Amino acid sequence: MRLHRLELTAFGPYPKPETVDFDELGADGLFLLHGDTGAGKTTLLDAVAFALFGRVPGARGDVKKLRCEYADPEVPTSVSLELTVQGRRFRIVRSPEFDRPKKRGGGYTTQPAKCSLTWLEGWDGEGITRIDDVARAVEDMLGMSYEQFFQVVLLPQGEFARFLRSDTAEREVLLEKLFGTERFLDVEKWFRDKRVVAGRLLEERRQGASELMHRVAEAASEEPSDEPEWLDSVLERLSQAVREAEEQSVETAGVADGADALLAQARVQADQIRRVREARDMLARVEAADSASWFAERDAARRAMPVVPAFNEIAKLQQSYEFAVRDETRAAEALARLGYSGSSLREDAERCREEAGGLAELAAEAERQKADERRLSELKHASYQVERRLLALNAELEVLPERLAQCRAQLDAAAEASARLESLKTRADAAEALPGAGEALERTKTELRQAIDVHQKAKDVLQQVRHQRLENMAIELAAALQRGKPCAVCGSPSHPAPAQPMLGGVDAADEEEAARDEQAALDRRNSAERAAHAAELRIQACWEALGSEEPAVALSEYRAAVELARTRSQRQNEFVGLEAKTRDLGAEKEKVEQDLVRLRTEHTSLVAVVEERGARLEKARGEHEDVLTRRDHLLRLAKALVELADRRAAKDSALARVEEQQASVAALAAEAGFPDVEAALAAARRPAALQALDDRIAAWERARATAMATLEELAEVDPASEVDLNEVTAAASAARAAASEATTRLARARAALERVSELATRLRAEWKSLEPLEASYAELDALTDVINGRGQNSKKMTLRSYVLAARLEEVAVAASARLHRMSQGRYSFVHSDSAGARGTRGGLSLDVLDDYSGRARPAKTLSGGESFLASLSLALGLADVVANETGGALLDTLFVDEGFGTLDSDTLDIVMNTLDELRAGGRVVGLVSHVEELRQRIPTRLKVRKARTGSTLEVSLG
Repeated sequence: MRLHRLELTAFGPYPKPETVDFDELGADGLFLLHGDTGAGKTTLLDAVAFALFGRVPGARGDVKKLRCEYADPEVPTSVSLELTVQGRRFRIVRSPEFDRPKKRGGGYTTQPAKCSLTWLEGWDGEGITRIDDVARAVEDMLGMSYEQFFQVVLLPQGEFARFLRSDTAEREVLLEKLFGTERFLDVEKWFRDKRVVAGRLLEERRQGASELMHRVAEAASEEPSDEPEWLDSVLERLSQAVREAEEQSVETAGVADGADALLAQARVQADQIRRVREARDMLARVEAADSASWFAERDAARRAMPVVPAFNEIAKLQQSYEFAVRDETRAAEALARLGYSGSSLREDAERCREEAGGLAELAAEAERQKADERRLSELKHASYQVERRLLALNAELEVLPERLAQCRAQLDAAAEASARLESLKTRADAAEALPGAGEALERTKTELRQAIDVHQKAKDVLQQVRHQRLENMAIELAAALQRGKPCAVCGSPSHPAPAQPMLGGVDAADEEEAARDEQAALDRRNSAERAAHAAELRIQACWEALGSEEPAVALSEYRAAVELARTRSQRQNEFVGLEAKTRDLGAEKEKVEQDLVRLRTEHTSLVAVVEERGARLEKARGEHEDVLTRRDHLLRLAKALVELADRRAAKDSALARVEEQQASVAALAAEAGFPDVEAALAAARRPAALQALDDRIAAWERARATAMATLEELAEVDPASEVDLNEVTAAASAARAAASEATTRLARARAALERVSELATRLRAEWKSLEPLEASYAELDALTDVINGRGQNSKKMTLRSYVLAARLEEVAVAASARLHRMSQGRYSFVHSDSAGARGTRGGLSLDVLDDYSGRARPAKTLSGGESFLASLSLALGLADVVANETGGALLDTLFVDEGFGTLDSDTLDIVMNTLDELRAGGRVVGLVSHVEELRQRIPTRLKVRKARTGSTLEVSLG
């Protein structure tokens, strides 16, 4: 990974745009960010970290306040970083979330965070604009997470000193983030989960066996025991109990059967005596009952049955007569309301119908009279509407000429705009293309500058290679010498001391390769020059097309002409429509005038007809409102007369039917043998009462017959004799209870034996199946304890700690080489995998071996300068190991933040030599410090002044 360019605006303490060119800073491999405390040195590193990962290292990342407090509110906060990773050059532009003033109204609104990634070289893919996608792309290319980046590339203030002095737990957290040992943590968890599942299964099986054993004890009514012979003894005792219960059951069953036979015989004798006594009592009650009156009442009720329905029919006929009387009364009242006072109903009705028939023709004329009157009203209203429409047409025809002239003018303007559209479009296209052409020109100029830099560097390399080859030409000529043949330079056949090859020498192949690189850079430079020239020509063409007109004016004129030209068809349609409307309104006015004349003529003629017919109808209506009303009155009067005559005839007919039915009922009562109708009705009974009387007689007859039959059947039984059932029943119950109890004991004993036998078989099988589970769980339990740092694990190291210890050992070896050199052979790191104090986990102990005393000592005992040397050595060693472990991009850039102030001059020389070795390997090393001696060693070339405080950040190149 190599950084090229950093641009930041309104970020941290920098309110205005600032630019750091890492290509210029890294040309010599070493540069210094120098300034007073608070000058913003670390902010530049924060900007690099924020551009890549959207966050900053250390405690500053917890604040999440990245915007400059002194920046203009309208200026957005942004960081742009251009870098190359794995041969791909790209630019990341990122803005944090910040508050900006609202465009409308007062107050502030939150501007959301944004991020974009643009490919510049080495990749043809599209850019990325989603924050999550950019984060994944950066992490994939770098091959490390942000925690690893902050520990490997950006070495922040005090972080490694804290790591050096931390305990095992804190050191383990950092190493886990750097080396990604989560998979080993998953292995530990997998074993623990596996043990929990196996333990739960084993416990369930154990619980099942225990439950079976308790069920055996419960079924056998004994206490459970873990003794092996307990189960066999339980089964033997239950078998003996079954045999004893079988013997007792057979004995008690015989005694119970004899007692039951005696009880049955006694019950038969007692039942016969009871039946004889009950039969005698029943016969006495039957003979004492008044059965003769029951038979007489039933006979009279049956003879009176025909009289009752005939008598009920009289009431129905009487009700019909009353209805007829009410109908006659209503008909008479209706006729009186019509003013009738005669007595010849049907003759007067015929006369009224004849008179109404004579008025039929005049009624038709009355209907026509009403229709003509309505027509007169309609003609009057229609004439009024036609007059209003005529006035509206005249008003519309007066304004149409002016609208036609206005529409004609708009149509001419649209036609003129259409004619000018093509020439205006040429200038508008040039105006639109001008910003893009300007951006293209700037881009091609940038590419040209980069191509010139690359070509110049390639040219310098070629010259350096040629210079080195010329200096080492003697070596190259010596390689071509052959024993006994003359030298190509001096001609001597003897070669006493030919030049020997040296490390790092160049030959013709190196020169040819450098020449090819220089030619490729030259071709790229020529291509960039042609592209820049083409961009300048495009801008020139745009300005020539615009002439003296401003781009904004050209765009505005073209857009206005387009909008006006679009209305041409609409204006044409409006003009044609107005002409057609003028013609249509003229024709409609002529038709409306004709309709008005026709309506007025029809109204005048209809008035004369209505007046002449009205005179005839007035004479014929008499005292009524009109002829139709008089005719309707006559028809209603005739109908009322006929209805009253019909109602009187119906009343007389109903009275005759009532009298006839009364005579028929009296005849039926006499035929049934009753003196009158009242006697017959008194003897009658309802169907339910008659049925009850029949049932009472039938029950009396059945009781008498039953009693007589029982006395005849049991004639030999003496009702005075007695049988004592209580004694016999008690003896039988006692014998049967004893037999039942013996049977119950036998059933229970057999059931207990069967149940216990079944459970015993299952219990033995469960005990046998538990044996392999117990062995498997014991093996898994011991292995899980070892993997998780317990049990037989003497070092108390988990699998993850073991892996981290191996990685830390590699870090200690890599860091010791640098620490030994920077401390002038005094210190080196010592890694220990022994367990910690009081049985705590070990494997991550890291001490310092002091060569002066020959003993290891804790890192906490080092002085400030010694701690810095140890921390820097540990950071550099960790960077090498992490880069190799992750397989990520080559780390060409490294930043070291602070700590130099604790070193004396000699130690600082050693540290600088070590950093020189880093840049000799191709790395660019950036130092962040306020130490004055470092600024003297690395001269200042660039200064950045911070707002408000006035402090200056100096960038020195060494």
